[in-house]
Amino acid sequence: MSEREIAVLTGASSGIGAATARLLAKNGYHVIAAARRVDRLEALAKEDANIEPIKLDVTVQADVDALAKHLAGKPVSILINCAGGAFDADPIHESDPEIWKKTFDINVVGSVRMIKAITPLMQAFGRGHIVMISSTAGHRAYENGGSYVATKHAETSMVETLRLELNGQPIRVTEIAPGMVKTDEFAFQRFQGDKEKAAKIYEGVTRPLVAEDVAEAIRWSVMLPSHFNVDCLMIRPVAQAQVHKVYRQPL
Repeated sequence: MSEREIAVLTGASSGIGAATARLLAKNGYHVIAAARRVDRLEALAKEDANIEPIKLDVTVQADVDALAKHLAGKPVSILINCAGGAFDADPIHESDPEIWKKTFDINVVGSVRMIKAITPLMQAFGRGHIVMISSTAGHRAYENGGSYVATKHAETSMVETLRLELNGQPIRVTEIAPGMVKTDEFAFQRFQGDKEKAAKIYEGVTRPLVAEDVAEAIRWSVMLPSHFNVDCLMIRPVAQAQVHKVYRQPL
């Protein structure tokens, strides 16, 4: 890179977000590590001088506006929408509409807020790359994942639409769609802190993906030559042939 380009990363306080912040910083980017948990961001920033912690809640427009103002006139070339999650595992006919609203606000509307705020900065810089961390759930539905599956389908659709709308501009648009990834928080959060239920998700799977695997897929995508766009990169552990088809070692 001819100058220190800026990569904006939401959801950077843990999991895939934190792993990606570390890897991009190691590869020379100035990383804006944005999330709600400032203490975790500050600890992350102590690992590498290329990481700048920024408090951000993607559901709060004022936070997004403040970030855009902070970055105005700077060489912003990458936005990675990593903030999000699953917050229930209920069948649709028994689910809580408030959880659906929360899931859409974080996963979908939060991404819209970020794209709207950061795209003009890329246009001013002269090029850019928008990366959506979606899921294989955005390509195949499964039982008891209604709210999460719906938001991930929406993210996939958003990426495809955005790519059409930005066609002709030097801005790449990529979807990274991971399958089973074992992180400290995803399943734990989905089952409202029930450690036993969270552990069952990965039971018998000898090598699920980990956050660093997804971070490497992101790094590879954004560091390709600027004319090379990865539309969608779907990644899974070898043990997972499809969303619902997972080989588990007998206990």
